Amino acid sequence: MKILFIGDVMGKPGRKAVDALLPEIKKEYEPDFVIANAENLAHGKGITKQTLDELLSSGIDFCTSGNHIWAKPEGHDILAQKNSPVIRPANFPPNVPGVGIKVIPVGARNVLVINLMGRVFMKEHLDCPFRTLDAILEQYKKEKPAAIIVDFHAEATSEKNTFGLYADGRVSAVLGTHTHIPTADERVLPKGTAYITDVGMVGLKNSSIGIEYEGILKTFLDQMPGKFEIPDHGLVFFNAVLLDIDTKDCHARSIARIQRDIEI
Repeated sequence: MKILFIGDVMGKPGRKAVDALLPEIKKEYEPDFVIANAENLAHGKGITKQTLDELLSSGIDFCTSGNHIWAKPEGHDILAQKNSPVIRPANFPPNVPGVGIKVIPVGARNVLVINLMGRVFMKEHLDCPFRTLDAILEQYKKEKPAAIIVDFHAEATSEKNTFGLYADGRVSAVLGTHTHIPTADERVLPKGTAYITDVGMVGLKNSSIGIEYEGILKTFLDQMPGKFEIPDHGLVFFNAVLLDIDTKDCHARSIARIQRDIEI
């Protein structure tokens, strides 16, 4: 089974880039299932019905998210829908809208998608992602999904690396998101789990993680709040990974980075 996972889609430039590039990427690689991290869809923070509809109409099958998913009120409503195509990190408190895991039929097989969030350098006080993963795998051990994909939304590279090794052999892939900077450490771990510290983003390439850099620069220079803007146009960096999963044992055969530039 081939699964395409697209990094954090950042605002309108990111949505436009996905719409422009995904058809040709799907034609070239023929993935069975396409996932994207959608927490930054609506001008960099959160989602709305309109921005989610745009992404889904571009050919995305399912979405993960992270800490910014709560930034727009519409996001709460979207997550609360019974058949929502978006999940939030599973280690948030259980009373918040949405779910952090979902089983998705892909052809005749099922894919278990898990969203978890790290705790190092993050302001939220969440349950332990390591123990949450244990509980989820115990819950779904009888279902024997063909693939188990984990979006690990975290800041610290050490936490991501440790989590990947902890999950090795028990899930098909651990894919880091959140920092928007693609890492060059994609590999299949010793026990069969595909891993990358951060997939990267789909957002403005010459920017500060997708945001116009002048506002960020002001904050660095004088420690005063800056105005963070995302222009509607520019050179966009598209980052994703392609997974090849052996559905017989749920292990990864390979993981490969896909990178494209496009002027929006």
